[in-house]
Amino acid sequence: MNNVSSIPRKPDVQLTSPLAQRLHLKLDYDQLTNCMRCGFCLPACPTFRETGLEQESPRGRIALMKAVADGLMSPDQAFQDQMNHCLGCRACEPACPADVKYGQLIEQARDAIEDEVKHRIPVRGLRRTVFEGLFPHRKRLKVLGGALGFYQKSGLQKMARHSGVMRMFPKHLAEMEKVLPEASANGVVEQIGTIFPAKGETVARVALFRGCIMDVLFAQTNVNTVKLLSEAGFEVVIPNEQVCCGALHAHSGEMELARSLARTNLSVFKEAGIDYIVSNAGGCGALLVEYDHLLHEDSEHAEMAKWFASRVIDVSQLLHEHGRIPVFAETEERTSGTVTITYQDSCHLRNVMKSSNAPRQLMKQVANVNFVEMKEADRCCGSAGIYNVTQPEMAGEILSHKMEHANRTEARYLLTSNPGCLLQMKLGVEKHGAAGEMEVKHIVDFLYERICHHD
Repeated sequence: MNNVSSIPRKPDVQLTSPLAQRLHLKLDYDQLTNCMRCGFCLPACPTFRETGLEQESPRGRIALMKAVADGLMSPDQAFQDQMNHCLGCRACEPACPADVKYGQLIEQARDAIEDEVKHRIPVRGLRRTVFEGLFPHRKRLKVLGGALGFYQKSGLQKMARHSGVMRMFPKHLAEMEKVLPEASANGVVEQIGTIFPAKGETVARVALFRGCIMDVLFAQTNVNTVKLLSEAGFEVVIPNEQVCCGALHAHSGEMELARSLARTNLSVFKEAGIDYIVSNAGGCGALLVEYDHLLHEDSEHAEMAKWFASRVIDVSQLLHEHGRIPVFAETEERTSGTVTITYQDSCHLRNVMKSSNAPRQLMKQVANVNFVEMKEADRCCGSAGIYNVTQPEMAGEILSHKMEHANRTEARYLLTSNPGCLLQMKLGVEKHGAAGEMEVKHIVDFLYERICHHD
């Protein structure tokens, strides 16, 4: 199927570069011209705030895209680097008075780049392995989880650290290895099955989107999500045939692979007979809720994609707006007064799914808890999918400043709603925080552990 945009272009543009031609076809020219260059996006953009450079801002990147689409400049390596330097946090979108769909533009630009640019053989092989060979295949992810779990539990991890083997890897990867949670081949389905009944009268029947990384590194969070939903009156089904959401593919310019994964998920969840599709990972949820845009040119699946997107909801929002919220009580701090907590927003949960209030309202309902709002909690932490792996220098600068604000809260628990953010903030505590005094948790785990009288 041809997914190239059919939006009219300037007839007199002369483009000689294949990449320029591809960008000219794929970029949504209406969105490019919607930008008024007002500058409201500048203070919202993490990379602009770090560098102060116009080209590091959404307005600057849109100007670069438009210049290429208009045939005024060539999409050279500097242009490509700038497109990849964007975090894709989409904080610019709520700030934009013209409602420019910047997230869609940056994905279109990256898609065009990946169509035309020839990577070096090692990079090409790695991308093919990750995007085609691993994430679309649940069984292979289970094997990876089992192998990583064996590495962590068998003593190999300690041996690797003490022997100095980790020094062979780039510093940022060695640092990330230190904060990885315990991996497992047994995801949520293996632990509790595909259907979990509601406690008491059923409020609604919902389906859990279990994710890829979530179900390997955060399987217990998935289990706790299901049990928390059950306590709140939801019957939970977990379609076992579901696949990766495609978010990492879309953000990395692999749009056709993202669409293929989306089509599989549409049919799987449609057959489940559910009222809502629940996400506990902001990054996944942000793409799921935009499946209608992802497949809007696919006449066969467009209507079903609208049905799917209209039912996607974050777990905190579902609990807050539709559930019977359980009674939460603090645990180990009951005899020592209140415990201080703070919260780091998932960019995609806040900026795309528009859910920033619900997590805060739930946290404030826990007895003996003092919620302290972290300064600039709405700013990106630098995780941004795999950005902290591909752009470690910028991610590290952003994280360093983020931890200055986190440390000022003096929180015992720093909560978040996305696995990437959770790992990034754990790394921040390890490098810049009070390790041992501040613990990073997924909000679901924090809440479930504090349900009164749960089994």
